[in-house]
Amino acid sequence: MSFHLSQTPTLEAVSTDDDARLAEDLQARVAEAVAQAEAAPNAKTAAESSQAAAANLDKLRTAERSLHHWAKEARTKLDEIGKASMDSLVEAAAKGAKPEWSKAEDATAIENQIRHSGRALERLTEHLIPLAHIASLREEAHSLEAQARALESIAQERAEKVLGQIRAAVKEEMVLPVDMSKGVAGALLNRAKDQRRRAVQLAGEADELEQSYRDRL
Repeated sequence: MSFHLSQTPTLEAVSTDDDARLAEDLQARVAEAVAQAEAAPNAKTAAESSQAAAANLDKLRTAERSLHHWAKEARTKLDEIGKASMDSLVEAAAKGAKPEWSKAEDATAIENQIRHSGRALERLTEHLIPLAHIASLREEAHSLEAQARALESIAQERAEKVLGQIRAAVKEEMVLPVDMSKGVAGALLNRAKDQRRRAVQLAGEADELEQSYRDRL
């Protein structure tokens, strides 16, 4: 370390002069702290709830796609049966034979399937999926907030640890400013800030969707 105090009164002490290695070490420590935050009981529980809510939403959307597919197939089959039934009636009438009504019964059964599929789709699109989407957004927001709190707690612990380690130097110089924003604690606080901002955004989206759902009702 080379400096002239009269020209550079503000100094920085770093673990290494290699900027690349310093950045790599910082990233590794931040990643370790993030993993620690995610493993915190409250954050872990919130993350599991968020994953469950997202999985439920995906399941309902899969059901919606499947019902659309089934209904489309049923309508195609109904058209085919309808044409075959009319041809059969025409042929029977031409021969003076008794009409075969089994195809008409098949058509009625398929019409019932289409009607029930339509009701299920209506329930999915009008109620189940919107409510699941709202719940998923709220759970994700809660998870991000829980992780943000865990990150802030770890940042606070690291800051207190660092300050404890430099007390000897403070005794010599009386006052020793410490900029935590450039270290691991600062990086964790920035990450927590971003997560909290995202949580607020998701909660706002959930509020808007819920209000829209209530207005429709």
